[in-house]
Amino acid sequence: MSRTLVYAVAGVVSAACLVVATAASAASGPLVRTAQSAQLGATVLIDRHGHTLYDLSVERKGRFICTTSSCLSFWHPLVVAKGTKPTGQVALSTIKRPDGRIQVTYKGAPLYTFVQDAKVGDVKGEGFKDVGVWHAASTGVKTTPTPPPTDTTSGGGGYSTGGGSGY
Repeated sequence: MSRTLVYAVAGVVSAACLVVATAASAASGPLVRTAQSAQLGATVLIDRHGHTLYDLSVERKGRFICTTSSCLSFWHPLVVAKGTKPTGQVALSTIKRPDGRIQVTYKGAPLYTFVQDAKVGDVKGEGFKDVGVWHAASTGVKTTPTPPPTDTTSGGGGYSTGGGSGY
């Protein structure tokens, strides 16, 4: 097999892998979206599954506090593969965690999900205090809180995305 043919085959294989990876990424949509939290009266960040994203008040400028297995059992870092640029409805960045994983950040704050948020719209981690205070990551846009429903039989979550996006 000639060297030119080998390079051509390698180029085709590389291009095919890139197309597959790009298609898979596009099919899954943005990594982070925004949603209106009726409970908090604010626009918050959510992951692909509709779960609230949080940041820890003392984790800024590359300083990580949530590194122990105990902390990480409650707070799950939003991570991406090395070299991946996270996408979303807001400007996102990444930072390398002490364990080597690449964590997504918003405005310099590492993002996490909270294990007790079982359904879309839960914000059970809001205000949780341990080594700092955990808050739902917010765009800073306040919304008018929705009064609690009078029908307690509905099981809807606490988000409204306004666009019928299924969250």
